[in-house]
Amino acid sequence: MKRNILVLLFFCVLIHSRTHAQTVIQTEALVVGAGTGGTAAALQLARSGVQTLVVEPTNMMGGMLTAAAVSCTDGNHALPSGMWEEFRQALYKHYGKNNLGSGWVSNLCFEPKVADSIFKAWAKNEKKLQVRYGFYPHRAIVTKNRITGVVFINEQKQSFQVNAKIVIDATDLGDVFAMAGAAYDVGTDDPLVSLEKEAVKKTDIIQDLTWAAVLKDYGTGSDRSIQKPLGYNAKEYYCSNTNVPCDDKPWNGDAKKMLDYGKLPNNKYMLNWPAHGNDYYLNVVEKKPIDRLKEWKVAQDHTLGFIYFLQQELGWKHIGLAEDEVNKGMALIPYHREGRRVQGVVRFNINHIKQPYQFNLYRTGISVGDYPVDHHHAKYPGKVPSLQFPPIPSFNIPLGALIPATIDGLIVCDKGISVTNIANGTTRLQPVVFLTGQAAGVLASLSIQQNKQPRQIQVQQVQDRLLALKTYIVPFVDVLPQDASWKAVQKLGALGILRGKGIPEAWANRTYFYPDSKIGYLELIRNIEQLLGAELKVARKVESIFVLDYDVEEIAEAINRHIEKVANIAPRKPVDGPPVKMDILTKKEIANRLYNLVLYWDRFVVDLEGNCKIQ
Repeated sequence: MKRNILVLLFFCVLIHSRTHAQTVIQTEALVVGAGTGGTAAALQLARSGVQTLVVEPTNMMGGMLTAAAVSCTDGNHALPSGMWEEFRQALYKHYGKNNLGSGWVSNLCFEPKVADSIFKAWAKNEKKLQVRYGFYPHRAIVTKNRITGVVFINEQKQSFQVNAKIVIDATDLGDVFAMAGAAYDVGTDDPLVSLEKEAVKKTDIIQDLTWAAVLKDYGTGSDRSIQKPLGYNAKEYYCSNTNVPCDDKPWNGDAKKMLDYGKLPNNKYMLNWPAHGNDYYLNVVEKKPIDRLKEWKVAQDHTLGFIYFLQQELGWKHIGLAEDEVNKGMALIPYHREGRRVQGVVRFNINHIKQPYQFNLYRTGISVGDYPVDHHHAKYPGKVPSLQFPPIPSFNIPLGALIPATIDGLIVCDKGISVTNIANGTTRLQPVVFLTGQAAGVLASLSIQQNKQPRQIQVQQVQDRLLALKTYIVPFVDVLPQDASWKAVQKLGALGILRGKGIPEAWANRTYFYPDSKIGYLELIRNIEQLLGAELKVARKVESIFVLDYDVEEIAEAINRHIEKVANIAPRKPVDGPPVKMDILTKKEIANRLYNLVLYWDRFVVDLEGNCKIQ
């Protein structure tokens, strides 16, 4: 009898344990984090027909643009690219106007809750997309250098596991690739490693973070004063509204420019002020994601102190936390400017940006940016090595920067892509991250659909899909997607056959294609020969002679013959056509003609390092 009771108890315990076993979810693609890049990646995956699950710690989609309340964006205003442009048009539609440059820091300022509503509406329309909120990545499942899943946990210690064919790390600080065992960097770089003259020495110093807030003007006469924060020290904020010495007392001049920096629609303000404002140094990179919550409180208190200062010292008691916004005005997460940076198949450095045509990585571009290098180090409690930030043109991010060097099944798409510390100062900007996320979604969908690892997907397959989505792969600012020549210009630009000129232009750098300009015959031939790695069999002409209609016909035929020979394709019989004109062609006209006349563009294969071969 006793034995029977024990057996019964055993089976009861067994059944109970199985009933309460960790839930395991199967999906095709897993996106960890619905931040800026993760939102774009998840949406693109679902639109590509891939079953996708995105797991996000907060209750919002959009990350820096929403949960972090950084809703005045920097960069890419003149590059209406892909899903970023779709987002921008959605904002214009919501507000009923095409100019959202209310804050002088940005051409695009909006309420975080509005952006969140747009992203959630898009997600709701995607039958292949599911979003789960409130869970943090806890552990990566790795087998033979391939990630196959991630375990998630919430504050109540509930957990579940997701298995997927492809995992995208869209976390702010690179948590998943670190859990998976990928090599990575944190802080400044050794110049011998980064190969940049601007690099200083290896340290673990990262940029300041900011705990942003959304304030609202409740009208003259109202008092929205917050409680005085513990440890409040007014002197920390004395210099927030001026560059003149103000150690003894706050400067009492007109400081409204400080608020107008992030002026939002509907009488709101983004409080994200770097100079003696709410920037704060806090390095929690190596903390477990769920353990950072307690660490963040000091940064939150610092921002509350700044708000109290604005109200009590500067007299703006009528301006208080926007109670109808994210977390009643206080951001849910900090604005991390940098964290871990994965060591990828390629490492994008500042030299690739300054002089793209001296390297080949520009051929592998999948997203674009135009912001200068910008680092925040004012709040570090010590001496930061003197960093020099060179002027740069606009640039494109190479596909190989999204792929870890040693871990399969994994794509990185947020600030943790494979770049140097210096380059991170521009690749971290949110329009760039958003577009990189979209490219990650394209790469992941191709990987799943072709049953290949991300590193095995041809660069130009990714680029072709992006171009079909009106997404720039090279940052030519003067040929827009609505131009009938845009695709031809982008593809020939990516191959380096027709090149642009990059020009640093303060806070909006440019690369101009100059579509109506002319190009010398020999210059065009040299560009093609550099791509082919072989001499192009055409008649040589004088350098000063511009390219004619006749020349384009001859060059296209020479390219076709070369590809036929290398790829062992049966030669075509010459086709007689109408007489060829002798008109001088513009670069845009050349792009169109060459693109239409070369029959074998699909035979060009560019690897992740930008080397080209014919197959």
